[in-house]
Amino acid sequence: MRRHLSTRQSTHPAGPVASQPLRLGLRENLPQFLLLAVTTFGVGLVIGTERVVVPALGQRQFHLTSLLATLAFIVSFGAVKAALNLVAGRLADRVGRKPLLLLGWLAALPIPFMIIFASSWWWIVLANVLLGVNQGFAWTITVTSKIDLVGPRSRGFALGINEFSGYAGVSVGGFVGGLLSAIYGARVAPFIFMLVVALVFLAVSRFSIHETLPYTRVEAASAATQQSGPPTDETSAAPLPKLAAIFALTTWGDRTLAAASQAGLVEKFTDTLAWGLFPLYFASRGLSLVSVGAIVGVYTGVWAVLQIYTGHLTDRLGRKWPIAIGMWLAAGGIALVGLSGGLPGWLGGSLLMGVGMALLYPTLLAAVSDVARPRWRGSSLGVYRLWRDSGYALGALLIGVVADHFGLLAGFWFCAAAMAISGLVVALLMYETLPSRRVTHLAWEHDTRFQ
Repeated sequence: MRRHLSTRQSTHPAGPVASQPLRLGLRENLPQFLLLAVTTFGVGLVIGTERVVVPALGQRQFHLTSLLATLAFIVSFGAVKAALNLVAGRLADRVGRKPLLLLGWLAALPIPFMIIFASSWWWIVLANVLLGVNQGFAWTITVTSKIDLVGPRSRGFALGINEFSGYAGVSVGGFVGGLLSAIYGARVAPFIFMLVVALVFLAVSRFSIHETLPYTRVEAASAATQQSGPPTDETSAAPLPKLAAIFALTTWGDRTLAAASQAGLVEKFTDTLAWGLFPLYFASRGLSLVSVGAIVGVYTGVWAVLQIYTGHLTDRLGRKWPIAIGMWLAAGGIALVGLSGGLPGWLGGSLLMGVGMALLYPTLLAAVSDVARPRWRGSSLGVYRLWRDSGYALGALLIGVVADHFGLLAGFWFCAAAMAISGLVVALLMYETLPSRRVTHLAWEHDTRFQ
């Protein structure tokens, strides 16, 4: 169903609201939606460019021997990105989406110079702090803006497109980074490419991306009209719930939001493994950076492409079981990589990991968006993404410690076990969130703090 709301000029925090009607829906906002998808692709290119290159730099140029020390750059990235997801979600609900998107791209500009001219490994770790700022703001805002535009009926599909475009960028960036390293060396060329990407998308975001926060008012007004008649000025101007209340609700107060938060945290163990240990493991088996980039590219590429379909699928079949099954498939893919001794098994395991991530990744975001109210959805998504991207830091620490003490492959088994257990938690705790299929009464929905 298409929704629209005639709006007048106002002093909304996001800036003046246009006089023409704002309409929710993918078709109604297709040009802006596609532009946001391309921007998400650019965000993925930035992080993808360094995924294959940086772990190799740690061992080849900085002579690191500890796997935990090698993974320190992922710890710094994950800790900062997780914290800024929370900040970005809250600020996005208060001041708008676009200013934070611009801030995210500005943070990316120093990264290439810091890596190119780094005199010690800790400069790489510090550069990944800024990478966390870039991803925490830019990726958060592009996904939140797409949710704003399409409304509730196509939320899973929109998130599938978002994550497809982002992880397609990660896959392409990883391949380009490996290729440039093989041709021109790992220290300079990949990061010149990263700088060009950041400059291009800073310009695109400044001059072509529109503010989408007013669309949340359209959705909230439409929902209020369906439930209790036209919204009053007092309702639309009601204060946001306190962040502490939203944090508590998303972390433990609602069992589905809690299950989604823990699943989001644990699934980042898989991406940490692919980012930090896959390049080292495959290089130890004699593969070149180009070959390593290709194997990792299968994982991120399958993940990216299938999300177009899986996001759309969950708009019809539901959210719960795709999440649980995706966790289990990714665990199986990790085990297959660890058990295999050659390229066919490694490629097959990477493919299976990609299928699992495609099922679970956009669906977790859609489940949180289903449950959260439109007015404070950005804040709730920020809390979820805080826990999710904390998985980078926690996963790097745990996997690094396990691999240092018990061998590199032990890190694989630890990650596979964590994914399998987390999927079981989802199966036991999560209720179905898809609005057309949900029958569970939300215990907090009459709490005036969250209206």
